[in-house]
Amino acid sequence: MSAARSVLSRFRAYLRYRDTVQQLSRLSDRELADLGISRYEINGIARV
Repeated sequence: MSAARSVLSRFRAYLRYRDTVQQLSRLSDRELADLGISRYEINGIARV
């Protein structure tokens, strides 16, 4: 059962990562700059 929980947990983390990347990618460069984020940093920030 713990193996299934582990897989489910990783899948949920991936979904959160994907959602975060999509939301940040929709922002304009100016909006990202207001947040102190560069476009190339999106993937790294989403992984945290």
